[in-house]
Amino acid sequence: MKLQLTRPLVFFDLETTGLNIASDRIVEISYHKVYPNGNAEGKTLRIKPTMLMMGQEVQMHIPEEAASVHGIHDEDVAACPTFKEVASEIAAVFADADIAGYNSNHFDVPLLAEEFIRAGVQIDLMQSKRIDVFTIFQRKEPRNLTAAYQFYCGKNLEDAHSANADTMATYEVLLAQLDRYEDVPTTVAELEEFTTGKSQFADFAGRIAYDNEGVEIFNFGKYKGMRVGDVFRRDTGYYGWLMNGDFPQYTKNVFMRIYLNIRK
Repeated sequence: MKLQLTRPLVFFDLETTGLNIASDRIVEISYHKVYPNGNAEGKTLRIKPTMLMMGQEVQMHIPEEAASVHGIHDEDVAACPTFKEVASEIAAVFADADIAGYNSNHFDVPLLAEEFIRAGVQIDLMQSKRIDVFTIFQRKEPRNLTAAYQFYCGKNLEDAHSANADTMATYEVLLAQLDRYEDVPTTVAELEEFTTGKSQFADFAGRIAYDNEGVEIFNFGKYKGMRVGDVFRRDTGYYGWLMNGDFPQYTKNVFMRIYLNIRK
């Protein structure tokens, strides 16, 4: 195995109620945690998705469109724990580790971050190195995970779109990619740069980027390219609009931090 680890690396996958990072919820999470000494452990958890309704936490409906993909329906998770009930257990898995997944930088990681915020668990996934196996595959052999598994591992992906099957397939695909491509790096830090790129964002949704001096700038809207702090100084109403808008909570937290810093 060419993968070089200096600390644990968690491969994970989510099944969810939909594709909206800000409003959808996790219904299943599976992880495979690999340690530098070669040991590994994993687990799959079904989650009852919940939402606030008239001040009460109620079970959130899993739309048929989502259920048709992963096969998880309302009755399958009715007796399962909520994310808040297992959030500390899940956070402990990620706290000392770097992260890997398939298209995870654009979906799984930011959605997981939102769930932690709602659960009141303090963990900043932005501090972990994040490897997106999909990016390697996209750059080398553009297809989907099922095709990647067949191409690199020579096997059919059984139970595709189940969190456990996708998690283990992602792990196997990365190892096969490292064996196949000599120019793909093997350390977590280099893999993060290879899959994420040098252009880093201050939030998972990519709404806030950094300029050449490492200062946060807007990456969307009428102030795109302008420094967030400068905009907030001259247009305080825009800050209020952002905080009431349909943005992920992690993104709002970054806006709030910048706003509070300029008011000190």
